Amino acid sequence: MNKFIFDVDGTLTPSRGVIDKDFKEWFLEFCDNNLVYLVTGSDRPKTLEQLGDDVYNRCSRVYQCSGNEVWIQDDCVKTSTWTLPEDAHEWLAQQLISSTYHERTGLHFEHRPGLVNFSIVGRNANKEQRAAYVAHDVLSEERVFIADDFNKLFSSLQATVGGETGIDIAPRGFDKSQIINDFKDADNIFFFGDRMDTAGNDYTLANEVRKITPSGCYHVRNWQETQYTLGYLNEHIINGT
Repeated sequence: MNKFIFDVDGTLTPSRGVIDKDFKEWFLEFCDNNLVYLVTGSDRPKTLEQLGDDVYNRCSRVYQCSGNEVWIQDDCVKTSTWTLPEDAHEWLAQQLISSTYHERTGLHFEHRPGLVNFSIVGRNANKEQRAAYVAHDVLSEERVFIADDFNKLFSSLQATVGGETGIDIAPRGFDKSQIINDFKDADNIFFFGDRMDTAGNDYTLANEVRKITPSGCYHVRNWQETQYTLGYLNEHIINGT
């Protein structure tokens, strides 16, 4: 039994954006013929906004907030009540103060079930402000350095780089890799994500997937690469041609 797991931002949609109309129709047909699962750092309202009810409800299960909240269509079957410890919050707040990046847009801490998303530029940034921060982060690797320093200081927690501007923080082990126990019966797992680098929030799940399907991870840069790769798999592997 083949199972397909997809990150959302940067994999099925532009980061924080809405799924392409033509790709959506193609992907809906793919969902009708395959077992599809989503795993994202975002919460349910944001994922519904990006994909729509039709895609969301065609999936066998949706792992929100890196698997700390789980939905089967309209039913929430799991949620976490974890909150960020005060000392970790204070350390991150200091990083916000000391960052050399010039702009702040607000909502720098977004609390979700089981995790916190931290952003220097802020979740209120518009498209242009996000693009400006991305350019800064590519050159400075600010998020990677913050996540590495955080992980050295707070051994019971884990910070990973997610999306374009944020850092996801959760108790160690409660990242995307926690969902793997739901896939032990799969013949093959195919996992698509855009942050499988060592600092990325797809990395730990990719490591677990490879234990079951060594060639099952696809590090993509956008939804176009996802569609192209799925088309190839569908023609040459899934259907055995």
